[in-house]
Amino acid sequence: MAAPESNTTRSSSAAGPAAPVAPSKPGNPVRRKALTAVAAVVVVAGIAYGAYWALLLNHYESTDNAYVQGNVVQLTPQIGGTVIAINADDTDHVKAGQLLVKLDPADAQVALDQAEAQLAQTVREVRTLYANNGALKAQIALREADVARVQSELVRAQDDVTRRAPLVATGAVAKEEFNHVSAQLIAARSSVTAAQSATLAAREQLISNQTLTDGIPLELHPSVLRAAARVREAYLALKRADLLAPVDGFVAKRSVQLGQRVPAGTPLMSVIALNQLWVEANFKESQLQNLRLGQPVELIADVYGKKVPYRGVIEGLGAGTGAAFALLPAQNATGNWIKVVQRVPVRITLDPKQLVDHPLRVGLSMDAKVDVSQTEGRMLADASRASTVVQTTVFAPNNTAADAEVRKIIVANGGRVAILGAPVSATTTATATATATKAVTVKPMSASAGVAPMAATAATLTAPK
Repeated sequence: MAAPESNTTRSSSAAGPAAPVAPSKPGNPVRRKALTAVAAVVVVAGIAYGAYWALLLNHYESTDNAYVQGNVVQLTPQIGGTVIAINADDTDHVKAGQLLVKLDPADAQVALDQAEAQLAQTVREVRTLYANNGALKAQIALREADVARVQSELVRAQDDVTRRAPLVATGAVAKEEFNHVSAQLIAARSSVTAAQSATLAAREQLISNQTLTDGIPLELHPSVLRAAARVREAYLALKRADLLAPVDGFVAKRSVQLGQRVPAGTPLMSVIALNQLWVEANFKESQLQNLRLGQPVELIADVYGKKVPYRGVIEGLGAGTGAAFALLPAQNATGNWIKVVQRVPVRITLDPKQLVDHPLRVGLSMDAKVDVSQTEGRMLADASRASTVVQTTVFAPNNTAADAEVRKIIVANGGRVAILGAPVSATTTATATATATKAVTVKPMSASAGVAPMAATAATLTAPK
């Protein structure tokens, strides 16, 4: 047992004395305090940002994919022609109704002159129809007088035959005399038949003429209306040689040149109403869940910067994504499909007063930030629009002037027959029809006119031998 102990002692002595252990140095208090302060600042900043996001940022949806939009009104001719004058150029401000482009009106003027002459001729022809009614009524009265005259002659001839027939057998009346009065009776009957036929023909002619004129004034006659429509068409074509500005705005994209032959529908220039602008903001599909109609929007235009913030309101959300209405839609059924976040256009209206103070241009970039704290509104409109989006009354005077031109021609050529502006009611039409029917009723011949005597004495025409 002693041997191992000596070996251990000897090994320890051979290793030499043990190295002293260095005392631990105290840490740098300045560094520790700095790190603690930085960590505290980071924690406080994180808490502050979290609170800021929870209280403020969480109630906003923003995008910089927004652009100014507006109504780009194209100026296109309604008729073809040669350009003889251009009264506005790019960047010019124009008023609604201002003459912008003028076409050569020579052909349209010739067409209008022809249409007016045709209307005047038609009015005079129809006026003759109305005048013929009076002439035909007078002719009927004359024919009826002829019938009355020949009927009285027939009665007298019938009496002569009746008186002489018994006397022929006794020889008191010569046979030749009886034959003479019998021939007069036959001639009287023929005259009555002819007079009645002439009267009936005159009445039929009056009925036919009244069918073309009864119940309507001259200006509402179908022939006059057809000719008047041609005058209106030619008049409007003449006025359409002057191309007017449909709205107030600024001219852009002028492509028309002097002397150019332009067909109908060719775009000549555009007029942009800068007081009727809106913003189209394209939000990601993941942002739509919080957007509602009527939510306020703050917009910043790159042209003015943050010093001019615009106020807006969400007016509507698009019915589809931009890709859905693209000219070449994406083919998602292919094998190399890659998911792309879609965007939906959101229409934002602007404050008109701000547009007056700080005008914008179509196509300018905008930054939009929507306050989504109010989520009680609707995502889609549930009622139709109550008012017109845009309209113009520039072309309305042309229709009124065309009507005035037609009325002037009718008055000048219609004489007393033209009853301009007289309404044709159902009562008026019924009264006129009844009057016409009464005027053309064929009167039956009475027995005193000789019809019955003619039938009763038919056998007396043969003289007894």
